[in-house]
Amino acid sequence: MVQTGERLASTASERYLLVYMIAVLVIVSTLIIVFFVVFLKRKNKLLQEKMEQQRAFEAEIAQAQTETQEQTLKNVGWELHDNVGQLLSFANMQLSILKMQVSDDVKEKFKDTTDALKESLAEVRALSKTLNNDVILNNGFEKSIINELNRLKKMKFESADLKIIGEKIPFPNRKHEIIMFRILQEFLSNSVKYSKAKSIEIVLDYHPTDLHITATDNGEGFDVNDVEKGSGLINMKSRAALINAQLDLKSKPDEGTALSIAYPLG
Repeated sequence: MVQTGERLASTASERYLLVYMIAVLVIVSTLIIVFFVVFLKRKNKLLQEKMEQQRAFEAEIAQAQTETQEQTLKNVGWELHDNVGQLLSFANMQLSILKMQVSDDVKEKFKDTTDALKESLAEVRALSKTLNNDVILNNGFEKSIINELNRLKKMKFESADLKIIGEKIPFPNRKHEIIMFRILQEFLSNSVKYSKAKSIEIVLDYHPTDLHITATDNGEGFDVNDVEKGSGLINMKSRAALINAQLDLKSKPDEGTALSIAYPLG
């Protein structure tokens, strides 16, 4: 009887010890899991904060670059209007005075030069306006585009047209008008310099919550992958990112180029 009691007591002690060890193991395992979960959450939070800081830093850099570019364009616009414009005006005036002092036969020979000077002066003044933010804001987004397209028509383009679909909705931020206009201006500039296009069209399609813009030319086109890191495309993408717009550029050799922009109006 005594031995049986001792065995029962021993068995009970072993069970209590086993339960205790299991309980300790469960608690330790739970603490390890909780610690690991907290660690992962903390790590993810730090990574998220770092990514947000990086995005904010990149946005600040892009904003600073854009502001610098805008100020540079504004200064160039002033130089064109005040200095180059005045020089051309002076040359045109001097030529007019000279024409009055020669015979009628000689006057005819001045005609081409006079016309070229007048066209150059008009082009310089028109270009200076497209580089000045204040003029763009005064004219408005759509009129600024029309003025730019009219300027292209005087160059080599057979057609350069703007099509508006839907009811116009004002931009929520007027500075965004300038940024959007600069994106389109970059596209038009590339069409003039590289595409050998004969026609170009810009479509403004207004929706209740966003504005869809497409700009297309019928130029030679190119392989987008070859110019993915070009400064022009980078400028357009960085400017679009500043105003939360989605930008896509599509082109193939001999198929022209198409720029698509989706800009939130809400």
